[in-house]
Amino acid sequence: MPNSIKGKTALVTGAAGVMGLAVVKALLAEGALVVMVDLAEKRLQELARALGARAIPAVFDVTDPPAIARELERLQESIGAVDILVNNAGILSNNKSQATTPEEWRKVVEINLGGMFYLARAVIPGMKAKGWGRIVNVSSLAAQSGGLTAGTAYAASKGGVISLTRSLALETAPFGVTVNAIAPAYVKTPMITEQLSEEERQGVLKKIPVGRFCEPEEFAHAVLFLVSPLAGFITGDVINVNGGLYFN
Repeated sequence: MPNSIKGKTALVTGAAGVMGLAVVKALLAEGALVVMVDLAEKRLQELARALGARAIPAVFDVTDPPAIARELERLQESIGAVDILVNNAGILSNNKSQATTPEEWRKVVEINLGGMFYLARAVIPGMKAKGWGRIVNVSSLAAQSGGLTAGTAYAASKGGVISLTRSLALETAPFGVTVNAIAPAYVKTPMITEQLSEEERQGVLKKIPVGRFCEPEEFAHAVLFLVSPLAGFITGDVINVNGGLYFN
């Protein structure tokens, strides 16, 4: 059985961020054509130019189904249907229940969970038609722990990602499509370096058995494993990338 994604078309959301960019680079290194999705247009264009011709920038809102449909139709005409979807785009909220406004709740859930549903829904027909597809949804340790530092809306949205993953996995398994989730914890991103205080960071480090934060490349390696052709018998699963913070 071949174990290469060379020539496959991948779409990665949140591609201008630290984790998304690590995934883009990993997929490109394996020979995939990668559509980079983000709202940070200037940075996205600059990154795509630096990464080369197989990195294709696409600026649209993952919570806008008509925009998703238009962009996928354009991509279909130029490069074909999406083989691999990495639903990575998301936002953090550290507010617990009483500090979470209804507006914040709706925003966090719509981006972190709704955006993944809308994109998966849009690419699944093409994957079914090909008889092959890979979807990787990015959840979080917060979905399983209740959120050590993350807030209520964030933890709930990421818990929804796991349920969405399992529902889609059951639906698509007969068509050669796998849907899995990754639940990372404390990857070195601005969510850690800027949105946590030094005291909070040191407190978290004391709780992580391996004694350090996750490198973006380690997260990207887990994505590569799940999109591999040889991972075709794994679906509906959640891969923990948390340094021993949580076992299941």
